[in-house]
Amino acid sequence: MLDVLRQRRVVADQAGLSARQRLANVAGALEVPGPAARLLTGRSVVLVDDLVTTGATLAEAARAVRAAAGRVIGAAVVAAPRSAFATGREARESLPRGR
Repeated sequence: MLDVLRQRRVVADQAGLSARQRLANVAGALEVPGPAARLLTGRSVVLVDDLVTTGATLAEAARAVRAAAGRVIGAAVVAAPRSAFATGREARESLPRGR
């Protein structure tokens, strides 16, 4: 894996922003610096993000990669809100029966 994106400018905290506001907030905020851009030219790229809500950050990342002549072929995202983790009795009840 190669880190090729960097932030060009500060963005506001995305919490509480609508999808449209998030897109505007991150528009133009990412770039691929010169040396990395040369590595990307014509290459396939998979974007990796820790959390996706509206997709605004991934869309901006894809824009920056395409601007550096890279080709975005997909994205991998890991997202697990705290409410997704069961505890105690809920965890036991969620286990498959007969094990």
